[in-house]
Order: sequence, then C-alpha cells, then structure tokens
Amino acid sequence: MTSPLNVPASQERWTPRLWGTLLVLCAAMFLDALDVSMVGVALPSIATDLGLSTSSLQWIVSGYILGYGGLLLLGGRAADLLGRRRVFLIALAVFALASLLGGLVDSGPLLIASRFIKGLSAAFTAPAGLSIITTTFKEGPQRNRALSIYTTCAATGFSMGLVLSGLLTEVSWRLTMLLPAPIALIALLVGIRLIPRSSREDSGKGYDVPGAVTGTAAMLLLVFTVVQAPEAGWASARTLLSFLASAALLTAFVTIERRSTHPLIRLGVLRSGSRIRANLGAAFFFGSYVGFQFLVTQYMQSLLGWSALQTALAFLPAGALVALSSTKIGSVVDRFGTPRVIATGFSLLVIAYALFLRIDLSPAYATVILPSMLLLGAACALVFPSLNIQATNGVEDHEQGMVSGLLNTSIQVGGAIFLAVVTAVITAGGDAGSSPQQVLDSFRPGLVVVTVIAAAGLLITLAGLRSRRAAQSGRTVLVARSAPDHESGLRTRHEPRSEEVSVGD
Repeated sequence: MTSPLNVPASQERWTPRLWGTLLVLCAAMFLDALDVSMVGVALPSIATDLGLSTSSLQWIVSGYILGYGGLLLLGGRAADLLGRRRVFLIALAVFALASLLGGLVDSGPLLIASRFIKGLSAAFTAPAGLSIITTTFKEGPQRNRALSIYTTCAATGFSMGLVLSGLLTEVSWRLTMLLPAPIALIALLVGIRLIPRSSREDSGKGYDVPGAVTGTAAMLLLVFTVVQAPEAGWASARTLLSFLASAALLTAFVTIERRSTHPLIRLGVLRSGSRIRANLGAAFFFGSYVGFQFLVTQYMQSLLGWSALQTALAFLPAGALVALSSTKIGSVVDRFGTPRVIATGFSLLVIAYALFLRIDLSPAYATVILPSMLLLGAACALVFPSLNIQATNGVEDHEQGMVSGLLNTSIQVGGAIFLAVVTAVITAGGDAGSSPQQVLDSFRPGLVVVTVIAAAGLLITLAGLRSRRAAQSGRTVLVARSAPDHESGLRTRHEPRSEEVSVGD
C-alpha cells in the first residue's frame, strides 16, 4: 500500500507535486501547533471574559486533548483501512468548522465542546498525515529530511502562534480561535488537488469493531478521568472507579487484539524496545512541556502583570530556535542515531526546567527566562523529530497509520496526565485569596514536578542507549569468535547497513 508519489531512497530531487503534497501535510501540523500555542497565551483573557476558574480553564486545553488522545488509535487505523487521503481531508474540513465554532461561542462549556471537536479531528489528521509521509519517503535520509521539515512547520506554527496570539488577544481572544479556519480551508482545497489517492486495505477482511469500541472507550475514559481528577479529588470514589473501569476496558481491548484476525493494533509492534521507548519518551516530553507552558503563562500574566503580547514574545526564542534548526536534524540523526539525539535533547530539557526554578516576583528575563527558553527550543528541535523517526522506522507501509496513531496517542495521553498532575499541585498550594508570594510558592512545586517528568524521560532514553551498546558489543564478540577471516571481511563491508538500522532504532 505505497503512495503513488513514493520516492526512491537514491532520488535527490523532489518533484513540485511532491513538495506541494508535503507542504499540505505540514500545514495540518502547523495548524495543530498554532492552535495549541495561541490558546495557551489567550487563557487568562478567556478566563476573565467567560468567568472561568483555574480548574475550569484547564478544560480549554484538556478538552482538546480528550478528543485527540481518546480517538487517535481509531484515527490511525482508519487511515490504513479507509485510505489516508480520504481520512486526512475529511478531518481537516471538520477542523476548519470547529475553529469557526470556537470563535463564535459565548460560554465556557460551548468553547470546551468546540475544542473537543477540534481534538477529535486532529486525531484523524495527525496519524493520516504522518503515515502519508512515512509511506511516501523511503526509510533513511529521505524520510528523515521530510520529517525534519514536517517538525519545522510545527515549530514555525508554534512560534508564530505565540506572537499572533499576543497581537490578536489584545483585540479579542476570539480571533485566536477563528484564525485557523481560513488556513485549514486553503490547505483543504490544495490538498484535494495534490494529495494522491492511496490504496487501502481490503475491507472484505473485516474491521475490528470490538477492538475499536473498547480501545476508544478506554482512552476516552482514561483521559477524562485524569483531567477531572484534580477537581474531583484523586482519591475520590468517582476517580478511583473511573480508573478501575478504564483498566477493565484496556484489559478487554488487549484480550480482543490478541485474538482478533485483523486487530486495531497489532500487539507485535510493541515488541520493539526502541518503539516502546519512543512512545514513552513522547509522553514524558510533551507532558512536561504542556505543564510548563500552562504554569509559565499563569506566572507571566498573573504575577508579573505582562500582557499577552509580552508573554508571547517571551516564549518566541524557543519556537524560533526550533524553526531555524529543525531542517538540519535529519542529517544529525543520520550521523548520531536517534537514541543519542533524544538523550541530548532530554538533558537540555531538564536543565531548562531546573533553571526556571530561580524565578521570583521581579522579572529577570535575560538571566532566568531567556536561557530556559533557548535550552527548551534546542531540546524540542532535537527530541521531537527524532521520536517520530524512531517510532516509525522498520514498520511496513500498511501499518504506518496504526503506529503513527499509537505515537500521537502517547503524546496526548502524556499531556493530559501530566498537565492534570501539575494543575493539581498548583491548586493545592494556593487559593483565590493568596498573596503574590504565596501564589509563586505554589508554582515552585509545579516546576519541580515538570523537571522530574523530564528527568524520567531522560532515564528512559538512557536505558535505550545502554541496551544499544550491549547489543553492539554482543554482535562484535559474535563476529570475533565465529567468523573466519574472509567472512570477517564480508561482515565489515556490511557493517554500515547494520549501523543504519540501529540509527532508526
């Protein structure tokens, strides 16, 4: 099930149509990043206009994550079964309509509902778009280059979203909700012309309806339980029963997938240690970042008294650094391998969060905020494309949508879980009548939690580095003991191929 635009690994030049197709897919990722960054900066204005509390405000972010994380598994498999082009374009149209709705509503619940619909549509565009790329570009330097461009567009969307949100929020936060609509519409019209029709699996083989129902229900319930736990109480009966029901649904889902002839997720893809580490790393990476952005936005606007535009400009160096460097990450991965690049990025992430612990009630941008933002940008540039490469390498074309959906599920579920944890820590340390110093003191434990989350992601990556070195050492010993001299020479000549595979791992 290969795209008609499939590019041989040896081909250096891409056709105009191929570039156009890639740019349409990048536009969808651009919109996703744009939407996330614009909403983050606009949150305080939304809270004031609609009269939302901090816990209710969290749902503006979590509503999107709920729809996104809950349906990604289904979205990824739908792209494989129904055709990636069809799924991508329909979901992009829904995204445009939801953006229009979000800018016109006049109540918190309706705004949250529109965010949920946008998340639902992104649950189909994200895995479909990523799988179109991974089935169009051969594994190796060509795919790495395409994915680095893909993530560059995400970084550009994020950095532009910060500035645009600051400017638009000065007029009205509603403009931040409306802006993605025309961009999505243009991408849709261009995509209809450029994205080739892809083949799909024979529907006569059957659909895993029980797996789709239990898997989707399990993820929706899990994400919902996590994001409402800070308000309901982590030890409340409702929260505990919801976790228990989610675990029961996940158990049923795994049982169904093991017995199904055509499963929603083939569990064999999880036998790869590198793929498991990529998914866990994605959850910890995005979870720490979402918690950090939520906390820092509140700190800058509520405590420092900065405007939405000032807050956006404070975040801008991180996004700009990613946009400037991401196109080079493909060649960096080719040379050093994803485990090393991810480990380096996570190390920078931990340092960035730790440095931000020095904040106080006096703005210290040059000495505290800027260094953290630059390190954060460098970390994002290294980690995000590398995780995408590591998670999708070595996967057959007909399962790329499934694996892409799994990766994006890990990202969104990680974001939901850790944002809820950080929010719970913040709200537990202060109340509406707290002094500015008490509010700042309540933020510090949240920053510590964010730093610990990033450190856990680093440890997961370092475990992969150790296992990789052990595997390489084992191969070296095996060659030295068992291969005759002439075979050793042959093995040496084939070694670059083995290294290329390990890079993807």
